[in-house]
Amino acid sequence: MDYSIKIGGEAGQGIQTVGDTLAKVFSRTGFHVFTNQDYESRVRGGHNFYQIRFSDKPIMASREKVDILVALDKESIEQHEKELSAIGQIIYDSTDLKIPKQVRNDIPSNSKLLTPNYLDIPFIKLAVESGGSKIMANTVATGAVLGMLGMDLDILIAIIKDTFKKKGEQVINSNISAAMSGHDFAAKNCMRCSFSPAVTGSPLKPKMLINSVEAIGLGAIASGCKFYSAYPMTPSTGIMNYIAGREKEFGIIVEQAEDEISAINMALGASFAGVRSMTGTAGGGFALMVEGLSLSGMTETPVVIALGQRPAPATGLPTRTEQGDLLFALHTAHGEFPRIIFAPGTPEQAFYLTNKAFDLAEKYQVPAIIMFDQYLSDSEWTFEEFDLDRIKYTDYRLRGDAFKNLKEYKRHAFTDTGVSPLGIPGDARHLVVTDSDEHDEEGHIIEDAETRIKMVDKRLFKKLPLIRQEIEPPVLYGDNKPEVVIAGWGSNYGIMKEAVDELSPPHPPLGKGGRRGVAMLHFSEIYPFPSPNPLPRGEGARGRVEFDYLKLLRGAKLTICIENNATGQFARLMKAETGYSFNGFINKYDGRPFTLEELVKEIKIRLL
Repeated sequence: MDYSIKIGGEAGQGIQTVGDTLAKVFSRTGFHVFTNQDYESRVRGGHNFYQIRFSDKPIMASREKVDILVALDKESIEQHEKELSAIGQIIYDSTDLKIPKQVRNDIPSNSKLLTPNYLDIPFIKLAVESGGSKIMANTVATGAVLGMLGMDLDILIAIIKDTFKKKGEQVINSNISAAMSGHDFAAKNCMRCSFSPAVTGSPLKPKMLINSVEAIGLGAIASGCKFYSAYPMTPSTGIMNYIAGREKEFGIIVEQAEDEISAINMALGASFAGVRSMTGTAGGGFALMVEGLSLSGMTETPVVIALGQRPAPATGLPTRTEQGDLLFALHTAHGEFPRIIFAPGTPEQAFYLTNKAFDLAEKYQVPAIIMFDQYLSDSEWTFEEFDLDRIKYTDYRLRGDAFKNLKEYKRHAFTDTGVSPLGIPGDARHLVVTDSDEHDEEGHIIEDAETRIKMVDKRLFKKLPLIRQEIEPPVLYGDNKPEVVIAGWGSNYGIMKEAVDELSPPHPPLGKGGRRGVAMLHFSEIYPFPSPNPLPRGEGARGRVEFDYLKLLRGAKLTICIENNATGQFARLMKAETGYSFNGFINKYDGRPFTLEELVKEIKIRLL
């Protein structure tokens, strides 16, 4: 069982409410769920949609075919009617959309409206008759979808009670009645519905449903973050909102700064004062942070930065997605100093890599950047659970008696590793001094060449090799000795993984050459670039892989780098770091993510 539901309409029509509610119902029923959104940069109007895919098997991407389209405006019918699957159905309210039941003047002449693939459900009328107002039409639509799928309303009713518990019994009862009305109407009138019952046999175990910005926020909290400062900017704002909603519970200070310059400097100040700190932004805001990033490098003050990517230059497409900031994050800020860059591909990776970012930033006293994009931030995935035992928390700072009992203290003391003792100002009689100018071991300004050379060697050449040893190799999925390798980074993990499944046996042979082994290499720990050491056993790999990723790539006949940018930034980084050049490229830069069918088609074209 594998179904996709799309809710389309204008901003302000409650599209996200219907989508979020259905996603919760499916995940709490125990299904695997993947959701993604597409919306314009406006408060009201425009055309938006929310797509939910749910299955009894793991899923990680969206498909082009839609099984149920909930059309809240005529444009949803015009744009998405062609996406219907063989068993697809469109539900709509002809009165609300002002589409007369027997007149087709208001819709395209080639529309299939009023054929058996369409079900006219009076959302507003049923909502009002249920004792509520027309605003509850979305609840009617939600119940109708569940009725078409043959699902009961127990979980939806529980969600309604929890959502409206502060609104009172009347609101709760009206919404429950509205959901039941939509459910019953669809179940009785959708004569052509041929969906398999969504729930059969023994009940499934409920699953956790989470998106990546929530996972980053949760990872920060689990890592001991005590200060978060940011200026709101899509797609990073969700991190600030998530942490702010839990600041009292976990003793965290969240500060909405006046701009991104203030945000990163506040975070650096909090870190210097002794707490783990973080900031978040998008590409335009990160451009303002670059001087602060360089300050972190010079003063060796640890900080974690969440960088959400979206199409640019300038404001670009502020609610769309792209992977266009990789080389910006790697090379921005004046001067030479080490940094860490992670690019998770799933909320699970986002959770654990955020923890690793905090750990390594403090261990090596460097800035760590967590890169994601609009697509990853807006997508929700289901997981069984996150393993909190995997969370690492080591306090690398010099505190208490260990600090007080030192005979002398130098903030930037030369050491074999390049990492100096990180003392907390005011925690001992020792003075903690640093400076944005070049400085000596005690942190005081210098001008001599000898100290300058020693400090650059300390910050860069001593730390960087040690940090590189902490970097994990890419994830290998698929055939261990493939003829075809698709490689990518960040948010394309799920779409590439499902593409490997689609292109591998028992599916039809690829191209004219018969069966070809296919594998995926996904990079989530980007910089320092992972060494080509032997790979651990990847998910789905048969047996232990006894060769490095460069040998894997060089042994394949076709290697394709898949990116959501125009210039192949990761492919260029790969060549610069390893000397390897891919012989195939798939680049998408229209602001939209790949769909599974689209990516598989593009791969097959390159196999011919």
